[in-house]
Amino acid sequence: MKQNHTLYFRLNRLFYTCLLLLLLACNGKKQEPATGQVIVFRDDLGRELKLQHQPKRVMAFSPAMTEMLFAICDTATIIARTPQCDYPTQVVTKPIVSNYPVDYEQVLALKPDLIFSSEGIVPMEVVEKLKELGVPVYIQKYRTVEDVFKGMEAIGKIMGREQQANHLADSLRQQVKQLEQRHKGQARPQQVLAITWTDPIYVYGQNTILTDKLHILGAQNAVQEVFDQPYPALTREYILKLNPNVLLGGSPEKLEQTFFSQYPELRKIKAYQNHRIYAVTGNLMERPGPRVVESILELERLLYP
Repeated sequence: MKQNHTLYFRLNRLFYTCLLLLLLACNGKKQEPATGQVIVFRDDLGRELKLQHQPKRVMAFSPAMTEMLFAICDTATIIARTPQCDYPTQVVTKPIVSNYPVDYEQVLALKPDLIFSSEGIVPMEVVEKLKELGVPVYIQKYRTVEDVFKGMEAIGKIMGREQQANHLADSLRQQVKQLEQRHKGQARPQQVLAITWTDPIYVYGQNTILTDKLHILGAQNAVQEVFDQPYPALTREYILKLNPNVLLGGSPEKLEQTFFSQYPELRKIKAYQNHRIYAVTGNLMERPGPRVVESILELERLLYP
């Protein structure tokens, strides 16, 4: 009887010893860092990017993307800004990196895991140079307001901030739906021409996000033709033919002294005749970022005074 009792305890001890070793082995495997795992994704230009780990140090080469990063990311992960990045206010706490021309030495010293930018902001030769130096550049492009929201969600996925990004994008989508309902079925859509430069005359073309903003408000971009460039140069004859109802790009006083003094024949357009000339907030109009709905609301106030 004593021998059986002793054997029982020995077997019992052996069992728990084996179980403990098994648990330690399993825990040890969980704590081992994953090796050979590469994060692979594509940007809006179809370029494949590979990262060894989730980005922990990022920056943007466009003000719009900087605004997106601040709206979605842990701000501690944002390591720098460009001279053009002026929003939100806390952006001023970040060091400035030259992007025109790119200060490669300064970029490398900051050791970013990833740089974000918008289409057309950074020349592709610069993107390739940064890639050679081991700094990938993720590029987004925007033709519609929905593209901006999808861009936010993409950043959230890359940065491990999906919940924050999705919540922001969905909230803004709801506001856009309300605006669309408010201006649905406009009988005679206003024709809007927005100028970006006066000599020569550059305007927002059909294939820009402005077209979609106006569509949401029941209006139209006066430039219906699709040009090779998103911001085409137009002749005075072409603008007279468009004859827009509304002109955006400066206050009446400013454009009277510059634009219309230089091109007096353009005083014939409806926008001038009906005093429908307005200045817009530049960094709202130009930046496809988290303030895109704020930009649409500004346009709404101008189109429907």
